[in-house]
Formats: sequence, C-alpha cells, structure tokens
Amino acid sequence: MTTYLLTGAAGFIGSHLAQALMSRGANVVGVDDFNDFYDPRLKRRNVAPFLKMEAFRLEEGDIRSLPFLREAFRRERFDAVLHLAARAGVRPSLKDPLLYEETNVRGTLNLLECAREFSVKKFLFASSSSVYGNRKEVPFREDMNVDFPISPYAATKKAGELLCYNTHHLYGMDVTCLRYFTVYGPAQRPEMAIRKFTQALLRGRSIVLYGDGSSERDYTYVDDAVHGTLQALEHLDGFHIYNIGESRTISLKGLAALIESAVGTKAKIEWQPHQPGDVERTYADISLARREIGYDPKTSIEEGVERTVAWCRAEGGPAGAEAATLTGSDKL
Repeated sequence: MTTYLLTGAAGFIGSHLAQALMSRGANVVGVDDFNDFYDPRLKRRNVAPFLKMEAFRLEEGDIRSLPFLREAFRRERFDAVLHLAARAGVRPSLKDPLLYEETNVRGTLNLLECAREFSVKKFLFASSSSVYGNRKEVPFREDMNVDFPISPYAATKKAGELLCYNTHHLYGMDVTCLRYFTVYGPAQRPEMAIRKFTQALLRGRSIVLYGDGSSERDYTYVDDAVHGTLQALEHLDGFHIYNIGESRTISLKGLAALIESAVGTKAKIEWQPHQPGDVERTYADISLARREIGYDPKTSIEEGVERTVAWCRAEGGPAGAEAATLTGSDKL
C-alpha cells in the first residue's frame, strides 16, 4: 500500500489533502507541530477524525528538528513526501522574518535531506503565488522571473523552490513545486480574508479594508487545490513548477460584495492605508498545469464563497476581534 509523509497535515489544505489521499486507499503519516499561529484547537479538530483511522498516524513535532524528522523516516518507508507545512502569511513574516526563515527554509531543507538519506524518490513542495512579487505583467506564468519577492514569506518560498531544484539536480529526486493562489473554503485559517470577513458579518462587526479596494486576487477553492495536488502527485517525475489557481481575478471590493450578498448583510467598512508586503494582484496562468498534469479547476469564486459562507454559518467558529481585516494578501 502507498504511504505518504504529509507535513502540515492538521492545517487547512493539509487536512483536506489527507482525507483525499486516504479515500484513495493510501496510508498517511501526518506531521504537525500545532503551533500557536492560530488557535491549535482548530487544527486538532481538523485532524481528530483521522486519529481513529488505521490509514493515518500522527507524528507531532517541528520540522525544524532534524532528529524528530529522522526518527519519523526511520519508522516508516515513504513513497513520497508531501511538504505543506510552513509559517504562512505576508504581514506576519514582516514582524518575525527569522522564524519564517527557520521554518520555511531550514524546515524544507531538513525534509529534503531526510528524503535523500532514506531514499525517498518523490517530493512535492507547497510554494506560493507570492513568489511572483508585485509584477505588472499578467497572468503569471511559471517561466517568469521571480527574483524580486516583496515579503520575507515570499522570499522563503522562493528559497524552498531553489532547494528543491538543487536536490533534484544533485541527487535525481523527482520534485514538483506547486504555486498555490490564495486557497479558501471550509476550515480555512481563521485569519484569512474570506472566513474572517464572513464571521465578522455574521456577528455584526466591522471590517477593515486596506488600500482602496482595487487590488485583485486569484482565489482557489480548496477542492480544486486538492485536485491539482493529486494530479501533480500522479505525474511526479523530473522537476516541475505549476500554478494552482482559478485563473480569474476579483477585486477586493468585488470580493467584499460577494460575501455581503452570500451573508445577506451590508458590511460596516473601515478603510486603512495599503500595507507593506501586499501585492497589487495575483493572476494564475494555468495552461501548463492543464496540459501536463490535467489540472482542471471547477469552482467559481461565486460558488466557492457561497459554500464557505454556508460552512461558516454551520460552524459558528471562535469569536474574533471586534474589527475583522480584509486585505486580499492572504497566502498559503
């Protein structure tokens, strides 16, 4: 039976991916440190149903610890490593860039080294659309120059891609890097825009919007992101980088209007200046992923927002701050 090591297994995308892998008959060894970037209870709730399944085992620990990872690799032979764990978010990375470097760069190198040492031949790395920086030319293609990231978070994701290529070049490991474009949906991280905005509206709280509302994002529904990941896993050979997005943009003001319509409430908006590190737009060219791995996103932003709002209504969720923020800068 196929067995995968999945880092970040208790997180938003990771927990959805773990479920999809097990539904296909695979075994999953999930790694997560349950850090306090957001309420660890939410991550434990994500992974709780898996703990009763024979196909899942949880390894609780930090990818910055090479001894911890080596012990996990000794206990099981993995067919592939799926590395989704990371310190996420643009603005938090400006406040603590050293933590982001330690986790996203050193942690990725630790996993690549363990995969090499224990003869794991396939490695999938979760990168981000943030590597494209604040470029004017759209849509973003995988062959574009990405040497100018504008946040520490983006720089760590670019560094991760370089380390992945280095490992492929030196040791022949098959590696694919996926540049996710703002993934959203049920169980989305609570600080991310769509969930935070929705919960604020459901509670009658105000919303803080940064900039003038004209910034644009390419939002990817989580089911489509998982589909793209599984397709990449099936075609994991050589070295590749693929965009995983919807290939359609919506402005910040447009997104706010969609959520208002889905919730049925008009937002009380507080406008604040543009935040450092936020890019003006993201927009994925997914033609390469369509052609080479059969990636085919199905969920429009309108449908995805409706589903996410419905989940938030049913979920309730933890109480947040009195004013929610919506920047459109959220990243994987």
